[in-house]
Amino acid sequence: MFAVEAIDLIHRRGKVGEVCSDVDGAQFRRAGSLDTARHDCYGGRCCSRMLLFGMVIRGSNHRRSEEVCGVKIIVCVRRVPDTEAQIKIAPDGKSLDAADINFIMNPYEEYAVEAALRLREAQGGEVVIYSLGPDEASKEIRNALAMGADTAVHLVDDAYHGDSYATATALAGHLRGEQFDLLLFGKTGVDDGAFSVGPMVAELLGLPSVSSLEQLEVANGVAHVSMPVEGGSLKFEVPLPAVFTTDKGLNEPRYPTLKGIMGAKKKKLDARDVTTPASKVTVTAMTLPPVRPAGKIVGKGVDAVPELVKLLQNEAKVL
Repeated sequence: MFAVEAIDLIHRRGKVGEVCSDVDGAQFRRAGSLDTARHDCYGGRCCSRMLLFGMVIRGSNHRRSEEVCGVKIIVCVRRVPDTEAQIKIAPDGKSLDAADINFIMNPYEEYAVEAALRLREAQGGEVVIYSLGPDEASKEIRNALAMGADTAVHLVDDAYHGDSYATATALAGHLRGEQFDLLLFGKTGVDDGAFSVGPMVAELLGLPSVSSLEQLEVANGVAHVSMPVEGGSLKFEVPLPAVFTTDKGLNEPRYPTLKGIMGAKKKKLDARDVTTPASKVTVTAMTLPPVRPAGKIVGKGVDAVPELVKLLQNEAKVL
């Protein structure tokens, strides 16, 4: 898209909310000649197939013609242990003992759901929740529906213990046939900290991706996003459809209302039995961090300084 702008492309875009046909006109200059490209309406924009300096730039294969073009957003959420839960390791030494653990929606996905809801409220469209996990994960999916999502798809695998590769492969296999404008993930799961499922799905689907968003705006088929870097931010313009992962600071997730909780029970939840592909990584052992020793009170005021310095030198060995 940046190269197209450089050669003085005249490109009319469909506006979000208008009814678009599957044929539209576009003209652009290439080596002094004037060519015409056929358009397909997709996600509030007209996607062209253009020949540019010998390179073919293709629009999305997904088409949503002859319908109102709002933003369709899919948010992938996952079930994770509550961050305040007391973690216990199972007898096999390689997994968690889930007997007394409360599970919640991954907190980073709450930012993704909130971002999707705000875009839908501003521009119209649909928010769909996707989740891969055991049957019990329906509770966390219903929570996302209670926040305001429209429908949900639950890929049910009661034996699911996949790594990032297995998770991404399973999700991409079902998302490949979907039509959407944005595909959102949390930047990472608080249980494994892998930071990889969202970008992996983007690669498998052949879509552009930006991670750890701190800003997300959509206009005329383009997402305007930014991500933090040390000492500042990077800003991008990304043609849709695209994949993004969200970080804290993007927004403040809403709490489900009583009306939302009751309404979530009636919303469509499409449960599909799946078998997750084999993992590429195997957990061989899981251990808890060492117990920290109790602190010492060495005195009060300036009189405690000599003893404190002695302990820092001889015991802590930091001086």
